[in-house]
Amino acid sequence: MSNATSRDIRARLDHPVIDADGHIIEFLPAVRDFLIEEGGHELAAEFDGVIAAPTKLAGLSVEERRAMGLFHMTWWAYPTENTRDRATGMLPHLLYDRLDEFGIDYAVLYPTMGLTSMGLDQTDLRRASLRAFNRCAAEMFEPYSDRLEPVAMIPMYDPTEAIEELEYCRNELGMKAMLLSGLVYRPLVDSPDAPRGARWVDTFGPESPYDYDPVWAKCVELGVAPTFHSSAMGFGTRMSQSNYVFNHIGNFAQAGEATCRTMVMNGVADRFPELRCAFLEGGVAWAANLYSDLIGHFEKRGIPGIHAYDPEKVDRELLKSLFESHGSERFKKHLDEFEEGLSHLAGPGLFMDDFARTEIESAADIKKIFERNFRFGCEADDPMNAVGFDRKINPLGAQIRAIFSSDIGHWDVTDMSATVEEAWELVDDGLLTEADFRDFTFVNSATMWAESDPKFFEGTVVEKAVEDLMG
Repeated sequence: MSNATSRDIRARLDHPVIDADGHIIEFLPAVRDFLIEEGGHELAAEFDGVIAAPTKLAGLSVEERRAMGLFHMTWWAYPTENTRDRATGMLPHLLYDRLDEFGIDYAVLYPTMGLTSMGLDQTDLRRASLRAFNRCAAEMFEPYSDRLEPVAMIPMYDPTEAIEELEYCRNELGMKAMLLSGLVYRPLVDSPDAPRGARWVDTFGPESPYDYDPVWAKCVELGVAPTFHSSAMGFGTRMSQSNYVFNHIGNFAQAGEATCRTMVMNGVADRFPELRCAFLEGGVAWAANLYSDLIGHFEKRGIPGIHAYDPEKVDRELLKSLFESHGSERFKKHLDEFEEGLSHLAGPGLFMDDFARTEIESAADIKKIFERNFRFGCEADDPMNAVGFDRKINPLGAQIRAIFSSDIGHWDVTDMSATVEEAWELVDDGLLTEADFRDFTFVNSATMWAESDPKFFEGTVVEKAVEDLMG
């Protein structure tokens, strides 16, 4: 770890530090007041049951959990021994007072318990509880808006629901930062008796039951940069009924990758070039891998590259002569079945342009999408953050635009005052330049929000620095 503190490091920088993803630890009794106003005591009691469910389910056997489609969820998730940090996550005034100690000028703050509401299947409970969390956050942080910005939660079960909450949070509550569900779990069969585990993951592509283009259009209209903080615990291999860490490792990366890949392959970034998005808490290494993979697949599976695999391109005479000269007797005795042997996964009826929904015509188009539209939230202590800035590795010399995300408030941050210090270690180790660090802690996040909404930073302590950056 660097010998300099976070405060010391900030003092030597010629730019502000923006924390793109800290966390609130909600004080649920305060949220409950708003929930009663939104949905009444009955819905508030129903939400109490949701919060209490993990404790009640803890006594179930592995077999019972599996039958119910459950997995081992988070436990002991917050600071406790470091009681001052625990209070800091809960009290906006205390967080505001400590920002200089943290070396942070401006922080965007995401919910914690509120994330539970985004995945509730019960429409009335989901909408009322999300509205309650959003209202509570707006009220709590309003006095501190020059340095702290709470994030509004936007459900994505259907476009109408998403648009209504976007408009309410932006126009009525005045909230500027928005968290959208990056995926929705939908039942495989429409039956109340279907097991809860029998679900598929909707990432809003062509297979979705809804067209989500109106949501992306509304984000552009309102000047909103949608961010995604979804969890992949509960699908794929992250379904352990007994081990939370097993389920947690890599889950944010997998969830972000699914949404990001859909946005590229479904042409969202092409149809909405003004859209700026961030995929949070999964790091940037997965994004560099996705970027490289997309280029590799496009060059071989896009047009015109895919036509190199056209079955009609086979030189049958040459192939037959090679079978005759190099084939075993067992092969040669089947030469009269030659065409049958070539028919596997062949034929004109199989052809499709997998990139048809995009406007990608070259690898450079993919580079443009990643550098223009996307940002990737990286926790301070992740050494793989350097991958995003390694232009020698990333095809076409791309910077995969990582943004500094402290994750303060959660168990992985043992000392809130050390996150900038930990991020700076990559500079000390020669893996990032100071220019890279400026991009990481300021430029990439500032441009994301300012390009979406030129007034995003008005009245904040970083307003002048962002104005100078944007010209």
